[in-house]
Amino acid sequence: MLAGMSAELVIRPAEPGDMPRVQAIYSAHVLRGTASFEEAPPDLEEMRRRREAVLAARLPYLVAQRGDAILGFAYAGLYRPRSAYRHTCEDSVYLDPAAVGRGTGRALLSAVLEQAASAGYREVIAVIGDSGNAASIGLHRALGFRPIGTFTNVGFKFGRWLDSVLMQRSLAGIKPGGS
Repeated sequence: MLAGMSAELVIRPAEPGDMPRVQAIYSAHVLRGTASFEEAPPDLEEMRRRREAVLAARLPYLVAQRGDAILGFAYAGLYRPRSAYRHTCEDSVYLDPAAVGRGTGRALLSAVLEQAASAGYREVIAVIGDSGNAASIGLHRALGFRPIGTFTNVGFKFGRWLDSVLMQRSLAGIKPGGS
């Protein structure tokens, strides 16, 4: 279904049956990209455990689906485990390469922001792997994130040093149906 992409894009909560596709999308990013600093893809059981942790924190874990195809996923996780951070979350968005540049990431991240705000979270942090990740930086900027800073040379993957770009957005004032 990826080639034509004619069916309507649906953003919905990830279900247990979606996790093999979610794991496949993420594994491709781990093995070939620098958005994630993981070097070995987590197995399906670990991806299921991560989803459960997100849901336990009353945060969204969503997929984008067109027809029968899962095109990507996004979620918000706890930013840090200490209690003072309890109103702050961190977002993650991963797409099938064929879905990039078609509004899928924007739809996913917008829904994550709305649902995190509805759950009572106040701030969202983006920790973007690789300062050269223009697509993710642009997506976050388009949805109201502002640059906070860059940790330089904090990751080493594929034989090179990588930065982490930090961006932040307030969730105050987000209403369902419009971020």
